[in-house]
Amino acid sequence: MSRIGKRPIPIPKDVEVEVQGDLLRVKGPKGELKCHVHPKISVKKDGDKISVLAVDESREARSLHGLFGALIYNMVIGVTRGFEKVLEIVGVGYKAELKGRTAVFNLGYSHPIAFDLPDGIDANIEKSRIVLSGIDKELLGMTAAKIRGLRAPEPYKGKGIKYADEMIRRKAGKAGATK
Repeated sequence: MSRIGKRPIPIPKDVEVEVQGDLLRVKGPKGELKCHVHPKISVKKDGDKISVLAVDESREARSLHGLFGALIYNMVIGVTRGFEKVLEIVGVGYKAELKGRTAVFNLGYSHPIAFDLPDGIDANIEKSRIVLSGIDKELLGMTAAKIRGLRAPEPYKGKGIKYADEMIRRKAGKAGATK
């Protein structure tokens, strides 16, 4: 049994949770999220808590037990507070701007890159800082990773798109000619 899966998930007062067969629906002030629960996991609502139980003691059920505990916890936090990821653009001439639901990046390539934001993700771009926010933690992380992948930071000068809290390991350049 997983320690994370065994922990009951508290439901805040302004959040509604519905369990219908294998579909879990969490609705709060910021929006609504749905999740299909694996058949080896059972989810029960006990008053103001959600408990996640493994149906049997197989290896797969034990590994899914903690996973679904964390996913459901993230759903509850997402509909109450939401999540945020901050990216930074480093490099001379590198910039980004928002045009409707499309972010346009100039990252040193011969062409600008247009990136359509998925539904449920909002972006705020100011100078070299991109703030992504949304209620779905998984979708937010995937969107941030795709944007970072447009121009990953390089190890010599650190140019590219990086997470705000990311430390880039720098390499020394050429050593120079010895005489």
